[in-house]
Amino acid sequence: MRTARRNTSKSFLPRLLTGLAALVGLVVVGALCPAAALAQEPDARAATGLHIGDGRLLEGNGNDFVMRGVNHAHTWYPGETQSLADVKALGANTVRVVLSDGHRWSENSPEDVAAVVGQCKANRLICVLEVHDTTGYGEDAAAGTLDHAADYWIGLKDVLAGEEDYVVVNIGNEPWGNTDPAGWTEPTVAAIGKLRAAGFQHTIMVDAPNWGQDWQGVMRANAQSVYDADPTGNLIFSIHMYSVYDTAQEITDYLNAFVDAGLPILIGEFGGPADQWGDPDEDTMMATAEQLGLGYLAWSWSGNTDPVLDLALDFDPSRLSSWGERIFHGADGIARTAKEATVFGGGDPDDTRAPTTPGTPAASAVTDDSVTLGWAAATDDVGVAGYDVVRVGDDGERDVAVSVTNTVTVTGLTAGTTYTFAVYARDAAGNRSARSATVDVTTDEGGTPGATCSVGYRVVGEWPGGFQGEIAVRNTGTAPIGPWTLAFAFADGQTITNMWGGTPAQNAGVVSVTPASYTATIPVGGTVTLGFTAGKDGTNTAPAAFSLDGTDCVTT
Repeated sequence: MRTARRNTSKSFLPRLLTGLAALVGLVVVGALCPAAALAQEPDARAATGLHIGDGRLLEGNGNDFVMRGVNHAHTWYPGETQSLADVKALGANTVRVVLSDGHRWSENSPEDVAAVVGQCKANRLICVLEVHDTTGYGEDAAAGTLDHAADYWIGLKDVLAGEEDYVVVNIGNEPWGNTDPAGWTEPTVAAIGKLRAAGFQHTIMVDAPNWGQDWQGVMRANAQSVYDADPTGNLIFSIHMYSVYDTAQEITDYLNAFVDAGLPILIGEFGGPADQWGDPDEDTMMATAEQLGLGYLAWSWSGNTDPVLDLALDFDPSRLSSWGERIFHGADGIARTAKEATVFGGGDPDDTRAPTTPGTPAASAVTDDSVTLGWAAATDDVGVAGYDVVRVGDDGERDVAVSVTNTVTVTGLTAGTTYTFAVYARDAAGNRSARSATVDVTTDEGGTPGATCSVGYRVVGEWPGGFQGEIAVRNTGTAPIGPWTLAFAFADGQTITNMWGGTPAQNAGVVSVTPASYTATIPVGGTVTLGFTAGKDGTNTAPAAFSLDGTDCVTT
């Protein structure tokens, strides 16, 4: 959630400048020695469900499993359980679910956790469960301890027993801040020991200190000793990559250090949009994860206080942000690389036979910005797991949608534009069919003549004397927009008190907004979202009109 992410790099910038150099050039004598990694005998350990073998995450049948998925803020949005089905439909094979042990937020009950696990299984998703209350311990006074989190997990033992094929236990999110990060090692080892002593056989995931980013190299230096402390060997390390990781060298050096040592690792959280601390290199993160066969879990599906990292706007899978499009449909993205866990009945690693070619898609319900496509289903000797819909152009193909049925609605299109679409079928083993024949679709003209933008406005919540609002600005033109100025007027004396995603200037009821650095450009078909709080006195009428750089926008 953006509330937590706001602290990801908080108050460590002076140390970052020296710490980055230490991270890139870190020399750890013997700490990540491959020979040391072989000291334990994995064959002597029980392999219950998901487990670690030769530095890899494996399923119970020994099949290699690479996580490709997202984080979901369940503890703050317990009603958004449809999100699990939505991320599955977009191709994910894993979801990391935010829980609370009751220290900082309302505790997720055993009944609730059991329901989440059941929903993950129903949607054929591997479920990584994490306690978020530990975030930034030692620097954030509100954070809880790993020991308290371990006690919470032990209280869930009856719920989680027997779910080792489906559940990974992430003891605590980002369980140490930037204050004395060396203090991370001992309580991490102790929490692992506490869970194993209680009889947990699940694969355990541990997050790094420095708000998960390990920019001082503590987890990297102590990884072997922490791994050796787990008597089962079923332990995987999680690095969170945000603005600290803004160069390819930092990313590849860090991940390769673990791989070279035979120690399991994944990118448990990462961001791409630039913020006030820097611009993460998500392209290298995703490409390197794919090259090395490592998992990644993007932050986050929806509901961030600052929506710059929302993959889907308002939990709506048809309204992916530019960040969401990158994660699901971009190079090395989820739609192209995720393979469903074989425990769900598909994905036989010996299955090399591709499905048959789907039928030619047919278009219906064409609007100015969307179209519904349907096609004759493909067949497969084991079973079709889903379909990848692509847009075909002179520059090749681009994934635009994923569906588990033979119909899908493609959104985010430009009015009065001709598109060419085709479909691939995919089985659980990742085999892809030949491409279907193509269909050409021309969207309706629609909209306001000359308009190159549309704006959606909503009130998120209200209280006496104030409210929280959201403005989604979409580029419906044919060229990127930016930097930009958005103008509108309040009719009832509302006054903006705080805004994220942009900087407001207000004169009486008239408001002018200029972008933040990370919203400065709106790509073609893209959307930026502004959030704000404001004061009000009684009536709270929505603005009647919006303009972008002096051009009237369509109001949705």
